[in-house]
Amino acid sequence: MKPKDISFKILIVDDELEHREVLQMIVEDNGYAAETAASGMEALEKLKNGSFQLVITDLIMEGMDGIELLEKIKEKHDKLEVIIITGYGTIGNAVLAMQKGAFTYFVKGHDPEELLKEIKKVAENSVQQYEQEIDVESDSNFMLRTKNKEFNRVLQIAKKAAQSDINILLLGESGVGKEVFSRYIHNCSQRRDKTFVPVNCQAFSDGLLESELFGHEKGSFTGAVDQRKGRFEAAHGGTLFLDELGEISLGTQVKLLRAIETKIIEKIGSNRLIDVDFRLICATNKNLQKEILKGTFREDFFYRISTISIEIPPLRKRREDLPLLLDFFLEKSSTKFNQKISRIEDGVMDFLISYGYPGNIRELKNIIERLVVLSEDGVIMKRYLPELHHDFEDEEEHMENVRPLRDVRRDLETKYIKKVLEICEDNISEAARKLEISRRQLFNKIGEYGLK
Repeated sequence: MKPKDISFKILIVDDELEHREVLQMIVEDNGYAAETAASGMEALEKLKNGSFQLVITDLIMEGMDGIELLEKIKEKHDKLEVIIITGYGTIGNAVLAMQKGAFTYFVKGHDPEELLKEIKKVAENSVQQYEQEIDVESDSNFMLRTKNKEFNRVLQIAKKAAQSDINILLLGESGVGKEVFSRYIHNCSQRRDKTFVPVNCQAFSDGLLESELFGHEKGSFTGAVDQRKGRFEAAHGGTLFLDELGEISLGTQVKLLRAIETKIIEKIGSNRLIDVDFRLICATNKNLQKEILKGTFREDFFYRISTISIEIPPLRKRREDLPLLLDFFLEKSSTKFNQKISRIEDGVMDFLISYGYPGNIRELKNIIERLVVLSEDGVIMKRYLPELHHDFEDEEEHMENVRPLRDVRRDLETKYIKKVLEICEDNISEAARKLEISRRQLFNKIGEYGLK
């Protein structure tokens, strides 16, 4: 017998004792920890009190059947995988269960090795997801380490605010780490053991955003081939993080305002009211007060989401943290791209320390990754620094004509975006991907800077 993997635990649900015991023996003989339940109700009780990564349930059972159990599991434990055990005569129902979120189904009488292969897939996915979460957590914790007084003060406010369920609005330039901050607030809160659900509002059109947030019923619009749970439901008990909130339409703001005030939602195409319990954190790089004056953002919505507003300082205002962050991203990028760095050319660190980072931590990370990937024989080369470096040197030569920083940044951005568009042969989508901004943001900048 193989040693049990106690980090991957399976709950076996079947109302027939013999079937439960046989399945338990099979999975335990292959190194997995397992518990059993004789009914759907017993299974739900065990899920409340224990940590499981997979449920294997019979489809046909007395009382609550496998599909009903699946639906209840997905309501409370969205990331928990479920495998349905079925007979030949009920394969159609098993396929229906997969449409409702089951990982797969296994037909009774087939080779148990087929079932073990599916269990292995779930286990491997679980390990990868865990490692990714640990990696994100590690990065987040490191990026919040600081020697800067203002940044430390903001962290303390966030930690205090986390103790209540008060709505928080995070403000700051693009790339300052608003999602990192939101995860920090979640991890400092009473909901830390529940789900953290991030949504980039800018990534969806209005119609798709509403479907993403509220969910939809089958047939409620073209392309809605099945029922879908929205992000509000997925965040039940945990934290919902709405990033780039300043990009959403007035109509969607009205619907969000109602959901935030009442903690009740309706799926698109349904009249059924659903109670949701979530902690809300929003973020934007826009000046919402200006957007209110322009009529593009509702004042009542603003006051609802911003009980506490926290402005995150840009990287250029916490320069004492740059050496620590540079070392961190250099080491991380070296490991990620399997590049051993033995030396850094003269002038590189001077630039990295003095550069203004309009894209903040995101830009810092991208620059370091570029330098590591293009390194030669373990040496980071000065010639692979961003082209903006040369513009910066040109500006230094004419310092008698001091100009506002926003004008300098505008000139540099204009030149850089124009160059990227040339490289991408005016393919807007490709250029936006390379710049790591949305198509909408790129279109706005093209219009603002008068680029053709």
